[in-house]
Amino acid sequence: MKRSFIREILESIDNETISFAGGLPDENLFPIQDLQKAANKVFENPKNLQYTISNGIMPLREKIANFYNKEGFLTKPENILVTTGSQQGLFIIAKYFQNKQIVIEEPSYLGAVNIFKMNNLDMQPIYLDHNGIDTQKFDEIYKHVKLAYLIPDFQNPKGSLYSDKNRENVANSVLKHGGYIIEDAPYSELYFDQKSRSISSFVPDNSFHLGSFSKTLSPSLRIGWIRTNEEIIKQLTMIKETIDLHSCGISQYILDIYLDDNSRYENHLDKLRKAYKEKMEIFTSTLKQELPEFDFAMPKGGMFVYGSLKGFDTMELVRECIKEKVVFVPGGQFFLDGRASDEIRFNYTYSTKEQVVCGLKKIANKISIKEIR
Repeated sequence: MKRSFIREILESIDNETISFAGGLPDENLFPIQDLQKAANKVFENPKNLQYTISNGIMPLREKIANFYNKEGFLTKPENILVTTGSQQGLFIIAKYFQNKQIVIEEPSYLGAVNIFKMNNLDMQPIYLDHNGIDTQKFDEIYKHVKLAYLIPDFQNPKGSLYSDKNRENVANSVLKHGGYIIEDAPYSELYFDQKSRSISSFVPDNSFHLGSFSKTLSPSLRIGWIRTNEEIIKQLTMIKETIDLHSCGISQYILDIYLDDNSRYENHLDKLRKAYKEKMEIFTSTLKQELPEFDFAMPKGGMFVYGSLKGFDTMELVRECIKEKVVFVPGGQFFLDGRASDEIRFNYTYSTKEQVVCGLKKIANKISIKEIR
């Protein structure tokens, strides 16, 4: 197991560094006033500072369940386990399946890879392109493994969006072979055109659907959730109780009050989608101008642009760029073997237009130095 390159980068950069590295939301878009009003109400009642139940406060679980029900994915509060971010949700599920095999996309989310390693899960990679995985190859591997971890919506790091057909094919494999899928969906609400149906909705009793408020409201609240069948929720709750007894009660109460007005959250999501689409367009147009050699696919949502610089070792490139106070994540960090790679993941949601232009110009200047090749 190795530390997350992204977390290490966040610890080492300063306020003068332009960061395209972390999957950070734009803090200028946080609904500060609405969350502050909700927080003020929370602190009016001292009982809200007391211990609470392990699986999450009931009214918040009801609201999360309603997210699914509105999409036709029948869900009860008993199908929901509130977690300390979806990262904890991943750890709890990995603990539940420890010592088994699991199919993962490659490249894949480094935080999940580290969790799977820690829980001795034998990872079987399947290559991911910008349009998703080869579902025929997936079926060939899955029939033996019967467990998979996938990010179908604007995948981290690649930004891939599974087609409707791919989603159905994956669900059919799960049903045919009687296994499970862990569907990580932190970016599913950050679409630019329309929301895709979750794979989990096809296989509600054979899936773990992970959600989070980190990308849509505030990472610091540290509230995520798992949606799965009721019997497994009971077992996952027992695992959670060995970790932290319960997730932050104050954050749960704040979210519950904030979500009392559902239109408020929907309006906020609409604002996010419009703002992030505009940021994506600024970033990609600047990329084409400053780094015409960077080959990438246009994002359809999420937070990342992923592509390649033919002939460059991007780990060497980022080391040079750090000296100029601009950072990104080399693609090799997202592969199991940590291979040398010409690929890069850029985050486009956090930086201002001025930072994007300045940062990409700095990278372009470093690329012009032949020694990096």
